[in-house]
Amino acid sequence: MTDKPFANQIALVTGASRGIGAATAKALAAAGAHVILTARTARDLEEVETAIFDAGGSATIAPLDLTETDSIARLGAAIGERWEQLDIMVLNAGMLGSLAPVPAIDAKELAQVLTLNVSAQAALIAAFDPMLRKSPRARVLGITSSVGRKPRAFWGLYGASKAAFETLIAAYGDEMQRISSIRTAIIDPGATRTAMRARAYPGEDPASVKEPEVVANRIAALIAEDFDTGHVERID
Repeated sequence: MTDKPFANQIALVTGASRGIGAATAKALAAAGAHVILTARTARDLEEVETAIFDAGGSATIAPLDLTETDSIARLGAAIGERWEQLDIMVLNAGMLGSLAPVPAIDAKELAQVLTLNVSAQAALIAAFDPMLRKSPRARVLGITSSVGRKPRAFWGLYGASKAAFETLIAAYGDEMQRISSIRTAIIDPGATRTAMRARAYPGEDPASVKEPEVVANRIAALIAEDFDTGHVERID
């Protein structure tokens, strides 16, 4: 792999203000991509942007609440006016929700989790599909969890949303495989030192699990190495 395998490429990373998203944005920028950073908090995005600039990379921030799905189409239009194509899209943003028995799942919270983890992801794919099709080598990666494929007690809400998310990514990849350069992959980061992990496992020693940079570096390497559409990988 060359030092800058993504030179002259445009990447979009959601949930880029911290954790895996921030680390992935930095890794892609270090490999030459101009990275569009999106998340809700402008201040945190600015910190990631500054870190990228200080390391010699380039980035653009786009603060956005993905639960306001109408704004996703506007974001797609705005980015499409500035750049012709999108080469890499990492769909990382997600919401854990409460860990609870299925009969105790709150209907309002269910709607919130599904809006971000499923509806917003479908809206992002729809908004950026035209730009992805223009790329000679478009790659779309969705960040998932093992509970999306292997149900676990008390994780029904989050697991159901990730199962639906994985289906969206895989179906899109299958649709695009013969008519475009777009390829999709699903990445399970495994146990990683993130705020979501800390919330799910409050008694866990953060030092006992890997840092987000481990996941980010593998994501960047995987895109550079390339993969067949439908690729599924767990990073341990």
